[in-house]
Amino acid sequence: ADHSAPTRPGPPTGRPVGSREVQLAWGAARDDRGVVSYDIEQGGVRIHSVGGAQTSTVVTGLRPGTRYVFTVRARDAADNLSPASAAVRLTTPGTDDGRATAPTGFTAATHRSDGAYYLDLAWDPPDTDGVITEYSIRLDGTSTTSLEWGGDPPRGRARYSFYLGRTAGEEHRVRLRARLPDGTWGGWSAQRTVTTGR
Repeated sequence: ADHSAPTRPGPPTGRPVGSREVQLAWGAARDDRGVVSYDIEQGGVRIHSVGGAQTSTVVTGLRPGTRYVFTVRARDAADNLSPASAAVRLTTPGTDDGRATAPTGFTAATHRSDGAYYLDLAWDPPDTDGVITEYSIRLDGTSTTSLEWGGDPPRGRARYSFYLGRTAGEEHRVRLRARLPDGTWGGWSAQRTVTTGR
């Protein structure tokens, strides 16, 4: 079995290509069995991949007037991942186009099942140039739940329920935000307040 990861890719360089794309290039990584792909990360989140023979790419779907931090990792056939390259920091030109990045139509309700209360959420994802697979749910201003869809995330209205507890009459405040396709967090939705048992 192959347990050795590829070497760290050489430091990336880059430049914006218009307000929604950047061009990146990096030094090839080495691996005893060959690099099969490179993962492009923004803020530590993988947002793009290219074949192992490529050492440059154009990343699309970005937002104008936004600061980004890109790193590159190499992957081999056994799925071993290299350490992240040095970072390249780029700012897309222009001003944020004002396209709302917060979920809309956000509703929250509770239901009771087998003596326990559950929070039922529904929302419309923000209008972006890609698919949203991850949300952060903030409950009562402190606790945060990460919701990540594997496979095919919902297109159109999304729904999610989770356990709150067994006590009636408890008030909870909730809001959520999306991890956008460019790896940044969008704006928070409106906050909703619910009371268990009502």
